[in-house]
Amino acid sequence: MILARGYVDLTIRTTRWTVTGASEALPSLLQKSDRSANGCITVAWHRTLLMLPAMCRWAHTLKPELKITVMVSRNRDGQFIGDLIAPWGITGIEGSSDRNGKNKGGSRALRQACSVLRDGAIFAITPDGPRGPAETVQPGAEALMRLAGSPLVPIGAACTGITLPSWDRLRVPLPFGRGYLLYGAPCTLPVTPEEIGQKLKAQSARAEACLKLGRAGLADHLWMALGTALMPGLRAMMLIRLRRGKERLERLPERRGRTKLARPEGTLLWLHAASVGETHSILPLIEALAERHPTRQFLITTATISGADIVTGFCAQAGELSNRLIHQFIPYDVPLWTRRFLDHWRPSALLLTDSELWPGILLACTRRAIPVGVLNARLSTRSWKRWHQMRRLVPPIFKRLDFVAARGEQDAAHFAALGARDVVCYGDLKANAPPPSVNMDELRSLRAQIGTRPVFLAASTHSGEDEIILRAIAKLRLSIPDLLTIIAPRHPVRGAQIATLLDSKPPLRSKGAAPGPTDSIWIADSLGELGLFYRLAQCAFIGNSLVAPGGGHNPFEPARLEVPLATGPFCDNFRPAFEQLTGLVAPIQSDNDLADWIDSVMKDPMPWRARAQQARAKLQSEEGVPAALLDRIDALCV
Repeated sequence: MILARGYVDLTIRTTRWTVTGASEALPSLLQKSDRSANGCITVAWHRTLLMLPAMCRWAHTLKPELKITVMVSRNRDGQFIGDLIAPWGITGIEGSSDRNGKNKGGSRALRQACSVLRDGAIFAITPDGPRGPAETVQPGAEALMRLAGSPLVPIGAACTGITLPSWDRLRVPLPFGRGYLLYGAPCTLPVTPEEIGQKLKAQSARAEACLKLGRAGLADHLWMALGTALMPGLRAMMLIRLRRGKERLERLPERRGRTKLARPEGTLLWLHAASVGETHSILPLIEALAERHPTRQFLITTATISGADIVTGFCAQAGELSNRLIHQFIPYDVPLWTRRFLDHWRPSALLLTDSELWPGILLACTRRAIPVGVLNARLSTRSWKRWHQMRRLVPPIFKRLDFVAARGEQDAAHFAALGARDVVCYGDLKANAPPPSVNMDELRSLRAQIGTRPVFLAASTHSGEDEIILRAIAKLRLSIPDLLTIIAPRHPVRGAQIATLLDSKPPLRSKGAAPGPTDSIWIADSLGELGLFYRLAQCAFIGNSLVAPGGGHNPFEPARLEVPLATGPFCDNFRPAFEQLTGLVAPIQSDNDLADWIDSVMKDPMPWRARAQQARAKLQSEEGVPAALLDRIDALCV
């Protein structure tokens, strides 16, 4: 017995345990100060019995005076287990379910259990014990809930260990390993043994998945070593980005996982959106989740300043909801910085947007049993082929995702083929995003300066497209001599480069210059102002689509503003969105096509305005966050 206790104590002390679960539900039950309140029942499979001391040790750190009682069978094995776990402050009650008319002390044990529960104790049951069948809940758990009036908490457990060839496949922990104790939301009556079993199986499966997928392979170690080695370079890069206006001095520590803000109490849902489009897409989702859960807090991270500005503007208009929103810049994927970030914020779950998948962050979340989902998940054919070719060289990041909500069936197939375990399709969240914001004073001022001139916008252009656009504009000088073309490059640093393509010196938005009466080109090289430029234009071309490989950009934002739209042939990254607007966005193949389209819109705008109105009406008819997606996120947080 001494040797057995010593071994269990060694494994418990040297194992790196992760104890977490349903929105801090179990800690709140343990820490009740009202002694008149009943305790709670915990259930775990019989094969996890030797992990019980670890749970008890954790519970006593929250409430040292807590009484913990466990039911053991009335036989030699039960007595051995009772004696083995006694040093951890666990009291055994002998008894098990009566079977075939044979009295096994079940009735007496139930009475004793009700007594200790009324005293505020924790009563632990292995509902498939003492002889099985394994992982089948016997009626005693539900009966005890009914008699004692106490909630029941399912606990999934897994650890590094040896599985014995016994009826329950008992897990014997090994020293210096990892262990997971995951508690679910408290169950209350009415509940059936089958429902208890389903909840317990779900928690156990998740604990086993965390144990398996939380092991760092060679690719993980290489990625972590690379991140650590690049720390000095990343610090230098932050300063370069700061000089270019892409960072904010007072918030640079956030890139290293540091913050001056305190973590709020309760459930904290972490949502990450890279930049403007992704941030816009999750705002309706946050509003819907906040309405469902009035006490839930939201941590929103972005990678760019423009994304941060969107969150700031949303908070300014969100009323009381703004008190439940916290914005941070996401830390770079360096082990030390990620660990610092997660140690402070301790999110209940992480929701990534689009294709923002960082191997180090995903591994760290898996090791902490923080479930991770992907919203509006997209993976183009080109990206899928690249991931598939590198699958042996990169960490198993797709397997570490708890669920993927793909924006289209093709994206869903790509994620599933790469190993994602739970893939569903709820459509494109960007269709629900509000139109891009605008400074109304600036809009009125520019409209007054431009007057009645026709305006064409080339939005989010990429290198190689500007030359094609300028050739198209040159063809229109005779038919539309007063046309003003606004070129808004996707990356504003390209503004000066685009200016060199012109004989005359065009005004640059980054220099504070506005278009004069004789300017035919205005380079809008600024961040976060597409909402302004779309509202100035009579028609717009969506860039990153004329030159291969391209990829396209989101058409939903201008569609909500009823702007006639055109796009090139290379828009695979947003293929589902353009398919949703089939027949309502003009296809462009060349500079001649673009010139002809602009000419037709300017000379006969009514048909094109009608198409733009149809596009907006189509989006309005399909808007709203799917209830099934909200349910899936709720399940993730539990």
